[in-house]
Amino acid sequence: MGEQRDHDATSLQESSGRSNIGNIFPMELRRQILSLGLEADRDAEQAERVLLFRLLLANGMELRTRMDRQLSDSGLTTQQAMVLQVLQGQAEAPTLKQLASTLAMSHQNLKQIANVLERKGFLEITTDEQDGRVRRLHLTKLHHRFWKRRNTDDHAEVGQWTAALSLAEVRALVRGLDKLHRALMQSRGER
Repeated sequence: MGEQRDHDATSLQESSGRSNIGNIFPMELRRQILSLGLEADRDAEQAERVLLFRLLLANGMELRTRMDRQLSDSGLTTQQAMVLQVLQGQAEAPTLKQLASTLAMSHQNLKQIANVLERKGFLEITTDEQDGRVRRLHLTKLHHRFWKRRNTDDHAEVGQWTAALSLAEVRALVRGLDKLHRALMQSRGER
């Protein structure tokens, strides 16, 4: 198992070649930038973990840019869409504070996003019936109609972006990233 993982893992010692696949940097330069300051021969495990972190950030930024372009005709951003999707997954209308905590976002940042989404008609901000100081977020019919029309094409586009991975690789990555996310959320308050 360890040998297979070592073989499958992207290692710092691997040569990346000189191809330029949709990136402004040749692959070799891209690898050098991502590996900057890492000394695989000194602490290979730590270097691989730092490289993983950098790759997660780089992929996240690239995917966010692509989804922003995908959503541009709708006037939504990826961040706004994420707020709506997480809100849709809530059992009941959360408060601003609850949703901000779920999203690991500041209350003020979420409030700004929610105000924009309310102006666009995707959600409604209401006063809590028990506590007039508390605001709750409710999705609108526009939200549900909008995603019903978009999801098929958006999901197909995401499928294209991740087509370089086999289904087995996707499943393994989902398991690993889910495990990492749960651990990060669990330890959030510890630091």
